[in-house]
Amino acid sequence: MSLSETEAGSGPEPVVGAPAPPPSPPLPSPPPRSELPPRILIIGAGSRGRGYAECVVSSSNGVVAAVAEPDDYKRRRLGRRFVWGTASPPPEGAEFSSWTDFVAYEADRRRRASRGDAVPPGVDAVFVCVLDEMHRDVVVALAGLGGLHVMCEKPLATTLDDCVAMYRALRAPQATGAVFSIGHVLRYSPHNMLLRRLLLEDRVIGDVLSVNHTEPIGWWHYTHSYVRGNWRRESTTAPSLLTKSCHDLDVLLWLLCSPPSYTDAAARPHPPSTVSSSGALNFFRRARKPLAAGAATNCLSCPVEADCKYSAKKVYVGRELRGLGAGNTRWPVNVVVPDIEELAREGPARGEEAILARLAEDYDDRTPDDAVAARNWFGRCVFESDNDVCDDQVVVMTWEDDPQPPLPPPAPPAKGAVRTGIAPTADALGHRGAKTATFHMVAHTKKLCDRYTYLYGVDGEIHADSFTITVEDFRTGKTTVHRPKVESHGHGGGDVGLVRQFVLAVDKAKNHGWTADQAQREFVGCTLEEIIRSHAMVFCAEEARHSKTVIDWADWWRQNVEVKLGGG
Repeated sequence: MSLSETEAGSGPEPVVGAPAPPPSPPLPSPPPRSELPPRILIIGAGSRGRGYAECVVSSSNGVVAAVAEPDDYKRRRLGRRFVWGTASPPPEGAEFSSWTDFVAYEADRRRRASRGDAVPPGVDAVFVCVLDEMHRDVVVALAGLGGLHVMCEKPLATTLDDCVAMYRALRAPQATGAVFSIGHVLRYSPHNMLLRRLLLEDRVIGDVLSVNHTEPIGWWHYTHSYVRGNWRRESTTAPSLLTKSCHDLDVLLWLLCSPPSYTDAAARPHPPSTVSSSGALNFFRRARKPLAAGAATNCLSCPVEADCKYSAKKVYVGRELRGLGAGNTRWPVNVVVPDIEELAREGPARGEEAILARLAEDYDDRTPDDAVAARNWFGRCVFESDNDVCDDQVVVMTWEDDPQPPLPPPAPPAKGAVRTGIAPTADALGHRGAKTATFHMVAHTKKLCDRYTYLYGVDGEIHADSFTITVEDFRTGKTTVHRPKVESHGHGGGDVGLVRQFVLAVDKAKNHGWTADQAQREFVGCTLEEIIRSHAMVFCAEEARHSKTVIDWADWWRQNVEVKLGGG
């Protein structure tokens, strides 16, 4: 398996559970290009790396200038499509076999430039799309170079210590002049941006009192990524709450904790008070295996394969879901056989033969555990796999009142004026009132990553799915339905939005005299502290789940983050 990230958390998430995705909406036009457009390096040419490269070309004012990827096929495919085209060989500085090769090259390129040597232009920004457990080493090395703007795919890292180390490196003097973004694409979908505006700016339901947010992973999607795929073992990757749902917790904190305005540098967050969580691997384990399957460990040798909805043949070869038989050569099929598109051109039989050969691969009790953990087994029985991450989990966060400094009393009405209405409820709290948020990550659903949220406020309630936002106003009895424009099927347009905003921030810093902090606040709309906070929330929730306790967030943050930062 390549060292590049094959799916990046969960892969390009499908919107509905149909055999084929709906037609893609037209992409937004890219912003005007500067005379010297931002030059982008993609590290990791897996699904996420290719997806971000496509967004850079189609919807941003930057250019893809280089790729780093150890897999020759993936590197050259991305390079030919987005970087060097038909040029042979590729120009200097356009391709690297590893991220370490790039770091060494860039350090040498800068030394040569300082001597006055003629050197090709470097890159301005980097998209880090390698395996989750590699993020720390890559980001810390890039921060050490200085001057490079970085977008790191989510999650930031797979341990809290690594997250803190990255935070410390990104706050170091040589790195503070750069923009940093995280792949929390949900923040950038038109749907969620409108939802935040309705809540925090328009205050259509007044102060929020309670939120219930659900991420339905999807019954077969979960088996692909979290039973058979990259993110099945906590010891080799991380808990599924991190790898799958860290950006769901981030969205909740973005709505309920972050200040309404990022342009106000003095605005402070409203952190939670307590965190609790419960969850487990409830279903995909040997105790749930159908008796008729007997001792079979692989779908291709299972006596009940034809009747099993989790059959790998159905998922990857058949027509029922998104297999090759449905004419699909993209996700999830290309995760099993990366060059399936080229093989399928030789004929359907050739592509099916290649997939079945991969599905037939298996292990037994004599196979060393490290060999089992080192790769994916897409034909393995879902009840006989080595997975251990949760397939159902709930996280509960609570907030207490935390009012801003007292507001001045309202001016009395002018003489003769008629007072209309009443002051907004809890107005003095200013988005800082007591509230509760419940998050549910569930595998066993028909919906595939089609998130939905219920928000309850003092003046109304909202139901938001991935396509509509329905506002019920208690004061007027009016129902308003918003249908935000969907820019693409990549996280509801979040992929496009994240890339566009990050590259715009880089362009402002490179070509228009903006400081990195100004560009980060204005275009990225997310601070380094928010990134570390939302990831820390995952680790706090996991500690609460394992200990079966309710955790005081302020004490936990102080002991597990602030102390470690101060010690560095």
